[in-house]
Amino acid sequence: MRSAAENTGWLESLTPWPEEFGLGRMHDLLRRLGSPERRLRALHVVGTNGKTTTARAAEALLLAEGVLAGTYTSPHVVSWSERIRVGGEEADLEAALGRVRGDAEAVGATQFEALTAAAFAAFAEAGVEAAVVEAGLGGRHDATNVLAAPVVVLTNVSLEHTDVLGATREEIAAEKLAVVRPGALVVLGEPEWEEAARAAGAGGVTVVAGSSGALAHAAVESFLGRTVDPAPLHGLVVPGRLERVGKAPLEIWDGAHNLAAAGFLLTRVPRADWVVVASILEDKDAAEMLAALSALGTRLVATASTNPRALPAEELGGVARPFFPHVEVVSKPVAALARGRELAGEDGAVLVTGSLYLLADLASVRPSCLPWQASASG
Repeated sequence: MRSAAENTGWLESLTPWPEEFGLGRMHDLLRRLGSPERRLRALHVVGTNGKTTTARAAEALLLAEGVLAGTYTSPHVVSWSERIRVGGEEADLEAALGRVRGDAEAVGATQFEALTAAAFAAFAEAGVEAAVVEAGLGGRHDATNVLAAPVVVLTNVSLEHTDVLGATREEIAAEKLAVVRPGALVVLGEPEWEEAARAAGAGGVTVVAGSSGALAHAAVESFLGRTVDPAPLHGLVVPGRLERVGKAPLEIWDGAHNLAAAGFLLTRVPRADWVVVASILEDKDAAEMLAALSALGTRLVATASTNPRALPAEELGGVARPFFPHVEVVSKPVAALARGRELAGEDGAVLVTGSLYLLADLASVRPSCLPWQASASG
């Protein structure tokens, strides 16, 4: 008999990055599981930033309308279990993984493929009426691109993973919009992709200017085919997205993981002399991100999350020195946060940012969190 956390340990042992991108393993795995994805009516969320916030906002709206929603997001901030939710609560992750483990091992599934299959199987078993599903990487070859979703949301498009998705925003948008099935309704956060959405097969396109909440509201109205009260979005808290952490001093955690998210963050945090505690992945434009973040304060503590793609703390510190007069390098995230708080003092302000993986590494020292406002960072 397996121990209580053995399935989660198995999940963590799987490779997070496939040797070759494609949907073959995913289709094989789902066939072995009885094709649970075919029993799901889905709202599919793709884009560069704001996917998780949009998905969780859609979940809140659907639940308020009396619709049983299942929600699948990534990455997590506190624990793996926050990625799969049913009815607004975290699903039993061990049980969900247990359903798929044998078949996932048989096909050599990656970490994300196994977790995606676990989510779909859990949703099908629970009989969810709406599956809100966030894509992982891109769209065309993403494990979630096995759904025939009647509604697709494209939050925005920035340059990311250019070695996989393409060298231009246009190429990346096409990869993300490849999840659109003929006749699907597409909700866009940026008007420039309307022609591309129609070329991908969209039966209708809605352009929404505004927040992740506004995108979610338009998507849920399209999904349900009726007017929906936006009130449930007030006070929505999404882990690691503009969270005010603790009560004093001022401390905000936001996993802004690329230049667009960092730029969004600048306009949302209150004016203060922030001490920035940051880790950034090596495939991001660290120099541009740090240049943007330097508008918030003069002090930075460079660290490195445990993600294997994180820039080493010393290297990040070197990149930061042209932008921050005061840079310190503390390689361990928990120690880096402690140093950031020490530099800020009792009346200062600390901003923890640059990667959701950094926030996940800090979960063990995470104080209580308060609502701040919805962000488009993750």
